[in-house]
Amino acid sequence: MTSPLPSPASQGRWTPRLWGTLLVLCAAMFLDALDVSMVGVALPSIGSELDLSTSTLQWIVSGYILGYGGLLLLGGRTADLLGRRQVFLVALGVFALASLLGGLVDSGPLLIASRFIKGLSAAFTAPAGLSIITTTFPEGPLRNRALSIYTTCAATGFSMGLVLSGLLTEASWRLTMLLPAPIAVAALVAGLRLIPRSERDRSHRGYDVPGAIIGTASMLLLVLTVVEAPEVGWTTARTLLSFLAVAVLLTVFVVVERRSPSPLIRLGVLRSGSQIRAQLGAMTFFGSYVGFQFLVTLYMQSLLGWSALHTALAFLPAGALVALSATRMGAIVDRFGTPRLLVTGFALMVVGYALFLRVDLDPVYAAVILPSMLLIGAACALVFPSLNIQATNGVDDHEQGMVSGLLNTSVQVGGAVFLAIVTAVVAANSSGGSSPQAVLDSYRPGLVVVTAVALVGLVVTATGLRTRRPPRSTVLVASSEDPAVENGPASNGRSEGELPDGGRLEKERVAVRD
Repeated sequence: MTSPLPSPASQGRWTPRLWGTLLVLCAAMFLDALDVSMVGVALPSIGSELDLSTSTLQWIVSGYILGYGGLLLLGGRTADLLGRRQVFLVALGVFALASLLGGLVDSGPLLIASRFIKGLSAAFTAPAGLSIITTTFPEGPLRNRALSIYTTCAATGFSMGLVLSGLLTEASWRLTMLLPAPIAVAALVAGLRLIPRSERDRSHRGYDVPGAIIGTASMLLLVLTVVEAPEVGWTTARTLLSFLAVAVLLTVFVVVERRSPSPLIRLGVLRSGSQIRAQLGAMTFFGSYVGFQFLVTLYMQSLLGWSALHTALAFLPAGALVALSATRMGAIVDRFGTPRLLVTGFALMVVGYALFLRVDLDPVYAAVILPSMLLIGAACALVFPSLNIQATNGVDDHEQGMVSGLLNTSVQVGGAVFLAIVTAVVAANSSGGSSPQAVLDSYRPGLVVVTAVALVGLVVTATGLRTRRPPRSTVLVASSEDPAVENGPASNGRSEGELPDGGRLEKERVAVRD
């Protein structure tokens, strides 16, 4: 399959169009993260204006998670088969329309529907955007640099969303829903001009329709079951039967994928130890952070009486640290490799969560809360780019969308599962009364669970340090002396070293770290 995207020069000099392409993809990822963080702070205002119950408000968040987490596998493979550019741009347009709808509706069900559609569209933009990057930039320093910028935009969007939601909600919660629309439209217009066309994969042997249906159904049911379990009960017949149905569907899905000539997920990719560590690391990383943010937000607003904006500013140092590290992360990954950075990042995260256990009803921010935020920010700066780099390294171009969808699915499933577990633990320890101290005491077991989940991630990623480093690989890149490379398209379907006009590339050996 050809993928006519601009190719970076061997010295790392990127053309304006290449920068523009990366910025469009970063804008989409920024919007995904921005949207997730903004809606949480606006929920009380939404409930008041639309007269919604707490259980209905939950679905404004859960509807997005359901669409996003349930369809990521399908979104990633669709990008591989139907063309990454086409899938990305169409989904981005749908995201803009759903954002507009969400800001104009006047009923709970319509708002939930718009959130589900936004999650669905993000399930296609996220893996398509990541796979465009990994097929545009060759594996090694150039890709590491691009991915570090890309993942930093996600963290920045999440942090800015917290602050913006506090400001916008003061005027109207509808502004938090409408804000992503013009940004998405601007990114769509720029993407139509900057992202070169990519051809469909015409070499595949049909479409895995049964796998797509069963895989999507299993993910939707899993996310739905986990989201509803804290409310209906983990041991109720409904929850247990749902989990049983998920197990059956996943078993059937594995059987179908093993027999399919063009599977939704090629199961052989999971035989790689580094791939498994990346997927499990993504689950524990995001799962622990979502649980931490949930508890800390409740602690700051419900117990300390802080405003939404005050709470957002308390989280800001972590996001700022991630943003400031963006330009250096690629070089750091090149020097130390992803296994070491993952272990270091998870260790910092464990320490940051553990330090937060010291909080009381009258904390000194600079001495108690700020150290945790800085450690967690440093951990996110190291872990998030490393997970993306490790998951996509060594994967063929025609499977980059599949792996990207799988990684994002691990992130979303981890967030949904571990948040539900943390919520259940807090609920189980909330029988000590309604006094502020009793409520804080019920939060501490949840914080212990968050710390334990991060510790599991540390143990999993630490196994990567014991593996023998593979031999240094060689990537063929173009000589910067040839002007055709600077502006011409790259083609994965051409013979080695062949230029679009039939010329030959000068072969340069570039050492690539794992």
